[in-house]
Amino acid sequence: MPAETWNAVDRYLADLFHEPDPILDAALVASVEAGLPEIAVSACQGKFLQLLARSLGARRILELGTLGGYSTIWLARALPKGGRIVTLEADVKHAAVAAANFSRSGLSDVIDLRVAPAIVTLPLLAVDGSGPFDFIFLDADKPGYPDYLPWLIRLSRPGTVIIADNIVRDAAVLDPAADDVKSQGIRRFNELLAAEPRVTATALQTVGAKGYDGFAFIVVNE
Repeated sequence: MPAETWNAVDRYLADLFHEPDPILDAALVASVEAGLPEIAVSACQGKFLQLLARSLGARRILELGTLGGYSTIWLARALPKGGRIVTLEADVKHAAVAAANFSRSGLSDVIDLRVAPAIVTLPLLAVDGSGPFDFIFLDADKPGYPDYLPWLIRLSRPGTVIIADNIVRDAAVLDPAADDVKSQGIRRFNELLAAEPRVTATALQTVGAKGYDGFAFIVVNE
């Protein structure tokens, strides 16, 4: 089935299930105008993450890969009173766009934006009292995924849910010899995840406005 069909179905579903949202729309527009890569989650994916966090009653959320803050806003809106989301972004320009979007959304007081490579910030979170987190969304640099996994588990508690995005990459993960550091990083992450005894995980393929990809669904064990 062609990508045009996937895109049309995504538009149909978004129009059906989502009310117009000037804040989220403005976040996407600001990101495009600033020249950020157009790789944010789709509206349907954003709402899926929000509903999942809400269903878990997540009070502490961790996000790796802020970009322009679109997914962060979706997740911040899932927080109960007193909740907080920590979002990690390595790129200073991306973080500046995200901070402006957070201010416009009125959610800056519940969003803790950390600007540094995630592999630098994660050890700090392990000792500064930010965790454990109830829900974690991993959507950062793909070569770093294998290094992030042990830290995400350390920053979790039994029952924490971790969603890792982009784990199919248009089927590039099928090729063990792919000359692509992103796909190689994801292959290694998937292998480590499958062998990790501290979690129970599965993965689903996805199609839509973001093309052909997939996500891992991970629950930290007792």
